[in-house]
Amino acid sequence: MTLEQFEDLVGEALDGIPKALTDLLRNVVIVVEDDAPADDPDLLGLYTGIPLTERDGSYFGALPDCITIYRRPTMAICDDLADVIEEVRITVVHEVAHHFGIDDDRLHELGYD
Repeated sequence: MTLEQFEDLVGEALDGIPKALTDLLRNVVIVVEDDAPADDPDLLGLYTGIPLTERDGSYFGALPDCITIYRRPTMAICDDLADVIEEVRITVVHEVAHHFGIDDDRLHELGYD
């Protein structure tokens, strides 16, 4: 799967999130990269930034938060296109949830492993 095709899947996954939630995404950029960081090569996605739940009156002029979805690690764990679509959806939802302050433990409780 090409990078462009994978980016399209990420866009479709974002489109699947209710508009009421995506309208609340503030100061966040979503990018796709081929490879995860060398220190965690199996990572599928990463949220870096300040979650909405931790922003206060001093939050001003900050660089955008970043949600990164990694193509090659995702492709490596999937058997077919249906698996890729589902894994991208789960990863996008997982990382967007972090933007809203939902931690990994709660996501696992909700079935986003």
